[in-house]
Amino acid sequence: MMMNSRWVTWLLMLLVLLIMVDHGRCNNTNKLHGVGHGNNNVTHNPYRRFLLSNGLALTPPMGWNSWNHFGCNVTEKIVKETADALVSTGLSKLGYKYVNIDDCWAELTRDTKGNFVPKKTTFPSGIKALADYVHSKGLKIGIYSDAGYYTCSKKMPGSLGHEERDAKTFASWGIDYLKYDNCNNDGSKPTIRYPVMTRALMKSGRPIFFSLCEWGDMHPAKWGYQVGNSWRTTNDISDNWESMVSRADMNEIYADLAKPGGWNDPDMLEVGNGGMSKKEYIVHFSIWAISKAPLLIGCNLRNVTKETMEIIGNGEVIAVNQDPLGIQAKKVRMEGDWEVWSGPLTNYMVALLLVNRGSVRASITAHWDDIGIPANSIVEARDLWEHKNLKQKFVQNLTATIGSHASKMYVLKPIG
Repeated sequence: MMMNSRWVTWLLMLLVLLIMVDHGRCNNTNKLHGVGHGNNNVTHNPYRRFLLSNGLALTPPMGWNSWNHFGCNVTEKIVKETADALVSTGLSKLGYKYVNIDDCWAELTRDTKGNFVPKKTTFPSGIKALADYVHSKGLKIGIYSDAGYYTCSKKMPGSLGHEERDAKTFASWGIDYLKYDNCNNDGSKPTIRYPVMTRALMKSGRPIFFSLCEWGDMHPAKWGYQVGNSWRTTNDISDNWESMVSRADMNEIYADLAKPGGWNDPDMLEVGNGGMSKKEYIVHFSIWAISKAPLLIGCNLRNVTKETMEIIGNGEVIAVNQDPLGIQAKKVRMEGDWEVWSGPLTNYMVALLLVNRGSVRASITAHWDDIGIPANSIVEARDLWEHKNLKQKFVQNLTATIGSHASKMYVLKPIG
């Protein structure tokens, strides 16, 4: 049977339309998966981490870093003894796995092939042997470099222009974590220099946690998720109250941008270094935990005190930090010198932190409508620093009286 010419025309038009639709789907799929044009543009596609997909950091990293206590005086002996201490204290079983070497570990000049040379006076056995030792303890090892010509100390070279060589070197040594600083560079934007190392790490053949230490200068929280596993939102922390709470404030602004695989980083922990009181260190650790910040111990673990262990070894507070939902808490209410921090946890529970930043005791109230609990819910509360369930059941709000520079931290569980 012969078809009417008009039907043939309609069928041809339909066929062309189907081809065009299918072609558009293919183009959209390419864009969605980060292939095709624009693949090197870190801001091109907000829906997929097409530069770094290493499967790491589904919860914030935990471990130790040498800088806050030892600065440039880090040695392989200190690193080995710290790894031993993480195991002997039981901290490794709580999740502290990374043993991270910061600045000053390498000689000022590279070898004739352009490779890093571990500093002979402080790392005589080399980094590979040290990595093997750390791995033998069931731990992971981290190292430090810089997206510039020299690191911040100017005592060792940076990785600018050597990214692929250095990434391969780190992988061959068995490195698990790279802290990447932003000093002494060529003046180009971090959004240009950092992705170069991201791609080099991807080519290295080893999954390596990538910590962007860009100090928050160009709001790395807005682009870091496509480039690294964590990103500094602040300048360096110091071991005092004002420095600590100001870093907490700067970091909190970006709460919505943290998620499993990529975390806001307000810098390393100062707990145990002696510049704050115990109650201030408890505030410090509590804010970092509820903020889903990396928990990187910065004190000397080789002679850690019982008081410090009670803080960094609080498994219940750590559990808030490591909750698989991975939602960073926010300041949901501020009145004068006091603050209410809150964030959701798995199984419909809520993490709650009450902080008194003032100089006198204060009564602080958390209202259910501020923290996302239905108004008339009956709630059980567990005090994470007292390690006990409160006998009272709470409706509509919870109130606690808190001393100067102190806090209370709870997990709330609606029961009816």
